Amino acid sequence: MADQPDPAPAAQAAEAEKRVLMQQRRRRWLTILVVVVVGVGLLATLYHFVIGVRHVSTDNAYVGADTALVTPLVAGAVESVRVANTQAVKKGDILVTIDPSDARIVAMRAEADLAAAERQYRQTSATGSALELQVAARGSDVARAQAEAEVAQAAFDKAKIDLERRQALAKEGAVSGDELTAARNAYAAAKGQMIVAQASIAQARASQGSAQQNYQANQALVSGSINDNPDVAGARARLAAAKLDLERTVIRAPFDGVIAQRSVQVGQRVAPGNAIMTVVPLTAMYVDANFKEGQLRNVKIGQPARLTSDLYGSGVVYHGKVIGLAGGTGSAFALIPAQNATGNWIKVIQRLPTRIALDPKELADHPLRVGLSMSVTIDVGG
Repeated sequence: MADQPDPAPAAQAAEAEKRVLMQQRRRRWLTILVVVVVGVGLLATLYHFVIGVRHVSTDNAYVGADTALVTPLVAGAVESVRVANTQAVKKGDILVTIDPSDARIVAMRAEADLAAAERQYRQTSATGSALELQVAARGSDVARAQAEAEVAQAAFDKAKIDLERRQALAKEGAVSGDELTAARNAYAAAKGQMIVAQASIAQARASQGSAQQNYQANQALVSGSINDNPDVAGARARLAAAKLDLERTVIRAPFDGVIAQRSVQVGQRVAPGNAIMTVVPLTAMYVDANFKEGQLRNVKIGQPARLTSDLYGSGVVYHGKVIGLAGGTGSAFALIPAQNATGNWIKVIQRLPTRIALDPKELADHPLRVGLSMSVTIDVGG
């Protein structure tokens, strides 16, 4: 029988070749891994220095809005409630009506007061013409009294001359005693008439002055037009206030939004200033992003921001801009601020609210709600 070849060397050679292939494969994968790790490191480094340093991000951000507290401006019983929580409303839509009976009565009373004030003005204005005629009449009385005084003065002068003449003749015995007595009586009577006439002048002048004062007082009340009269203006203002209160019995939405926190019911008596519901705007929202204090080194007002919400996911991107940074951290304005002056103090990285305005058009396409979580990235390289 022919000699058979020994299979051991062939098996050993195959095994050696297999080991070599495995080592080569292992080195190849190790090389690939090293290349991948180095590549990822280079990409991460490149991203950090080219993009990462230009952006700061946080997912500690929430949607906010300047909501409107709906409060009645007049007191009364609620007549109807036209809306419910979660209901969308437009600006000017009726939310609540208050029983207008009392306000309507006040408005009617104010209208009557205005009519009375206008009538009083017209009456006072018409009285002015009569007072003006009285002033003229008192002037005529003064003229008549002066004429009568002149007549009395002339009579007095004549009586005085007659008395003096008769007194001179009486010394010579040319005038009887009766005639002298009659002259004296005539003199006294003329003097009395003159005094009465002078008093009549004074009285007529006093009456004229009184009539003039009444006329001036009347003219002061009716000076200018009826719209300038204080009584009429005051009555008109009270009527305007009454009408305004009547209009305020209908409470309307101040802007487009959604109703929240409705706490009013039909029949409930409301008072001015008590909130009865809240209107949340849907197209005027913002985001308060709480960045770490170390991230705010290069954040400035006006920088652009990209935002995504947990509600819509990363497929919907909002664009906004930084409009302000809070005046203090959240802990600084807490009800009980942190007091770090203790021996066991541990430093905690603080966060500062940064407000970001959103694009109204994007909000209209994808509405948000107050309190929703957002992820924010600010481009600080601009």
